[in-house]
Amino acid sequence: MTEKELLKLKKSELLEIMLAQSKEIDSLREQLAKTQSMLDDRKIAIDESGSIAEASLRLTKIFEEAQKAADLYLDNVKKNTGSEE
Repeated sequence: MTEKELLKLKKSELLEIMLAQSKEIDSLREQLAKTQSMLDDRKIAIDESGSIAEASLRLTKIFEEAQKAADLYLDNVKKNTGSEE
């Protein structure tokens, strides 16, 4: 709507337009808040999945080190048992 058309409108018509715009703004703010909340939830989920992946990698490394220690222990036991016989 052009400025010239707005100037021709009555006060009641202008108020109706303003009221409609106010309702639309409120609706858009509510929609934005919901969308922001959903985005925040996704960010948390992504951050947690990263943490879970990191924890999994750390556990994998711990298990690898434990396996190496167990293998070394078994090798030593075999050597000691073989040397005694």
